[in-house]
Order: sequence, then C-alpha cells, then structure tokens
Amino acid sequence: MESSENPGAWPPANRLSRRRFLGGLAVLGGALLVPSRAFSASTSRGERRISFVHTHTGERFSTTYWGDGAYLDGELARVDDFLRDFRTGERYPIDPTLLDELHELALATGTRAPFQVVSAYRSPSTNAELRATRGGQASHSLHMTGQAIDFRLADVSTASIRDAALDLRRGGVGYYPGSDFVHVDTGRVRHW
Repeated sequence: MESSENPGAWPPANRLSRRRFLGGLAVLGGALLVPSRAFSASTSRGERRISFVHTHTGERFSTTYWGDGAYLDGELARVDDFLRDFRTGERYPIDPTLLDELHELALATGTRAPFQVVSAYRSPSTNAELRATRGGQASHSLHMTGQAIDFRLADVSTASIRDAALDLRRGGVGYYPGSDFVHVDTGRVRHW
C-alpha cells in the first residue's frame, strides 16, 4: 500500500556492525531532523522503549530495544519475531531505524498507548497475494525488507499521527483514513 521503493537499500547482512553503524547515524540524524525537545527526551534516559499490540493476532509486546548507546541485539531479535508476517510466520530483520521513527512519533504525539500493528513484515508471497486479491500494495514494498509498518494509536487520531510523521521527515508517510491507519517507512522522504 505504499509507493515502490528499492528493496536493496537496507540489506540485513552483517547485522551487528550495521546496527551499530545505523545507531550512530540515527543519533546524528535525529539531532538534525527531530525537534530538540523530543530528541533530548529520547536520549537523556539512555534507552528507547516501544510497545505494540497486533491487531490480527491480539499479541502484545513491549521492549527496551536501545540502551547504553547501542541497539540491543537480543531485543531486536524479539522485535523481528513479533513483527513477523502473521499470515505465514516468516520472520525478517526489522530496520532498527524504523523503531527509532516510531519512538520519535510516540514522543511527538504524547501517546501512552501501544502501537496497534496492522501490517509490518510481509513475505514476498504474502505481498503478491495481497496485490492480486486486494490491490494497492507496491510490487517492491518496503514491508518485504523490514522497513515499513502500518499502524494506529488508540489515543491519537490518524490525521495527527500523519502530521507528526510528516514533520519528522524520516521516510515515507502514507495516510489511509478510510482504513484508519498510517504507514511509515525508512525509505526516501515522500507522502501519499
């Protein structure tokens, strides 16, 4: 349900060193792109925490995925498990900067609710099936590379989430008011 994007932009190879590298970039990029209040709030605690509830499975998950200046590999693996393709059970490494984007959105919106996951990782077979039966999914969807998530928040309108995501300028933002969710990804900055 998002515009086509280069799936090779975030290969999960060499995960440990890539995560440390991306972590440094996220901190540096955050200093330039995120409002100073939100940035100082996320880094002053020395940790980043996120909570989810899956709208299709009912599962709940909370984690501190960043601490002491680094991504926590064990917790990122748990995120990968939770945000798996719920239709097939397939797992894929989730881009940790996507979690940072969600963390920053939580700070920007002031939410106290978990992210209600509509869609996260989608296997190529699931994406193809959805394209054939429902339409609207990109053939090179960033969902297939762990770089996108569709969600809502119980205590923040989707219009407000969209506006906050656009203000962050961290990647793609899709707004689906009829289906009541927002898409964010770590691709190039764009919106629809």
